[in-house]
Amino acid sequence: MKKQFFFLLLIAAAAVSFRMPPYLDIGAKLPKGDVKMKDVSGKEVSMNEAKKANGLLVMFSCNTCPYVMRNQDRTRAICQFAQKHQVGVILINSNEAARSGGDSYEAMQAYARAQSYNWLYVVDKDNQVADAFNADRTPECYLFDKSGTLVYKGAIDDNPGNASDVKEKYLHAAIQAVVAGKPAPTPSTASVGCGIKRKM
Repeated sequence: MKKQFFFLLLIAAAAVSFRMPPYLDIGAKLPKGDVKMKDVSGKEVSMNEAKKANGLLVMFSCNTCPYVMRNQDRTRAICQFAQKHQVGVILINSNEAARSGGDSYEAMQAYARAQSYNWLYVVDKDNQVADAFNADRTPECYLFDKSGTLVYKGAIDDNPGNASDVKEKYLHAAIQAVVAGKPAPTPSTASVGCGIKRKM
């Protein structure tokens, strides 16, 4: 009986792991680059269209996560830094389970206006882009070089809870490196934030 239970447990675990997408490893190509997503401006845009001469910064974000709100000044600063260095910027809201609440399209538009976003902020319908990235946090950052190759993933910096105690600006350093054609000093870090609210 114990052997049979163990065997069934193994099958269940294998089925779960089979359904889960693989983590996006450093060196991976930009997934779902041609998928069109609705921006707060009303335009339908893809990540490939958002990419600039030196690459693309993809950030999974939202309106409601306390970590996103706590990091908002840093988000604006790093997005502006990326744009200044010809790295495209696209923020993606994958909170499909909250579209009737604080992460509705209308709430996204209001949030983008309040935060003076001058970059893309789009709806990830049915979580298809988040699933392709295996993204599970907000904020969570992915930096691709000009060839669409992942060179950094993770947090903006080493202290999402307190900006005054930041010692390592991971994403800033990664952008500097990608512009110079060099590898990111720290290619992968752990992102800290709220779980993406997927529709079940």
